[in-house]
Amino acid sequence: MSENESMKKAYRIAQELLNDRLKEKAPDAYRELQSVKDADVIVVPGQYDHIESVLSLSETPFTLVGRERVDTIDLRPDQIVFINCPGHIRTRGLRKIETFVNEGGFLFTTDWALKHVLEEIFPGYLEYNQRATTDEVVRVEVKDTEDPFLKSILGPNDDPQWWLEGSSYPIRILNQEKVKVLVSSNEIREKYGEAPVFVTFDHGAGKIYHMISHFYLQRSETRTQRHAKSAATYMEEKEIPQHLREKYRAMKIQDSLLGDVESAYTSNAMMRKVMFDKKQQMRQRREK
Repeated sequence: MSENESMKKAYRIAQELLNDRLKEKAPDAYRELQSVKDADVIVVPGQYDHIESVLSLSETPFTLVGRERVDTIDLRPDQIVFINCPGHIRTRGLRKIETFVNEGGFLFTTDWALKHVLEEIFPGYLEYNQRATTDEVVRVEVKDTEDPFLKSILGPNDDPQWWLEGSSYPIRILNQEKVKVLVSSNEIREKYGEAPVFVTFDHGAGKIYHMISHFYLQRSETRTQRHAKSAATYMEEKEIPQHLREKYRAMKIQDSLLGDVESAYTSNAMMRKVMFDKKQQMRQRREK
């Protein structure tokens, strides 16, 4: 099996694990996420990242909108817009995105979109530090461990990795008061001067999320003995009930590496957090 096929399989297994974990630990959140419709999630494809692949593998509905159409579509505050790296969008499209966020929409960007989108329309929060990375895998740390949603699906044993595409853009935080770091990496800080991996900040009535490198992780590494174990061990760590485990054996979970599935699980968890946050925001607005 090729490296890419191994990661696709890891994402499919991770999706099942995440669903089963949510059903058990956070059933209300699971029901909220099941209500996501294709009109709720807009994906702008890019040359380098492929968020749509992760959404497809996780069976999450979405609508694909070409970057040349961003300035012509109608956007609603109850939507999330994902912009894949590199984020080359025409000026009119960028202004539409700016208005969308100001009115309450959520924006999720990756890697080079830091420079081509965020620095253009939301200056003063983040910037590229001009020290591009090499192609490598680094260890990351989830910082927001007390977040109720993440707390329900992540555990004390989790030790995820993150793939850095060659020439990824390290994230320098300019506004320490408003930008919150959700995931960081000491390895990235030591090599490239900046620790943030996944960050968020509010702007207007909306919210922006940004991550270094790509949301679709194309590979991981077996850095520890634990990472080299069968992903069946990860299933046990996630406390999947015995009556559900036959499903995973049929998926040949025992043939996948724990490190691959753990990285895919963490990536999926972050995407689900963004969608859950949006659902929560819209409920609060309706209740006002």
